[in-house]
Amino acid sequence: MTSMKTSNNEQVKENINEIDINKKDLNRVFWRSFQMEFSWNYERQMNLAYTYAMIPILKKLYKKKEDLSESLKRHLEFFNTTPHIVTLMLGVSTAMEKQNAVDPNFDSSTINSVKASLMGPLAGLGDSLYWGTLRLIATGIGTSLALQGNILGPILFLLIFNIPHIVLRFIFTRLGFKMGTGFLQNLQKKGTMESLTFGAAILGLMVIGGMSASMITLEVPLKIGSGENATKVQDILNNIMPGLLPLGAFGIMYWLLGKGVKATSILLGIALVGIFGVWIGVFG
Repeated sequence: MTSMKTSNNEQVKENINEIDINKKDLNRVFWRSFQMEFSWNYERQMNLAYTYAMIPILKKLYKKKEDLSESLKRHLEFFNTTPHIVTLMLGVSTAMEKQNAVDPNFDSSTINSVKASLMGPLAGLGDSLYWGTLRLIATGIGTSLALQGNILGPILFLLIFNIPHIVLRFIFTRLGFKMGTGFLQNLQKKGTMESLTFGAAILGLMVIGGMSASMITLEVPLKIGSGENATKVQDILNNIMPGLLPLGAFGIMYWLLGKGVKATSILLGIALVGIFGVWIGVFG
């Protein structure tokens, strides 16, 4: 019994070596991954684009029409994660499909099980890293230049966000295929995924804090007293803590959004407060 199992394992290894998933195949998956939100739908979200990205691999692995059809249907199940990090999962799926193609004892249902279990942690990491950190850094640098009328503002925004994102997307395709499922599952079990997500979230909040202090202008036009000896209320607030009003305004808007207040209502309120402030400054 043991010798039969050993011979089966050796046969599986031989079959795996015969199927060559090369750099060209992984590059095709990488380029197709950019379509991830083009066909997003409310029922299964990224499933069509995920299947589209896997087609070159599946056609190479499954020569029988029935096997190819089954593999395509398998990836049409619900899937959703941060699009910029999806290549890591695509690489893992490629490794698992390769194993499934050569091992008759492989449980193909585990392919979707792994996708379902890891898309949440990957989304948490991706959202914190790309949306919560990298985009804010790019926005802060780009906006500060754009406000000065510098054309480099929008250009730097696009470069700072997209160059790291595209490089990491490319690397993740190969990393996911090379490491397979074991690498990501170990990260999740050890709590490393949660630590990375938490760290990226902290960095993102630091960037938001710096932007709110340096890029939000909010002043009180009131004065205490009259003539040259009058004391500006804004000077008193600055002596208490520079950027106190922008911090307070940001905190109020954050609280309102958390309470479900619509962004349009908040913007209308800001406009009314601004008009009132100008009126006080002119006629006060």
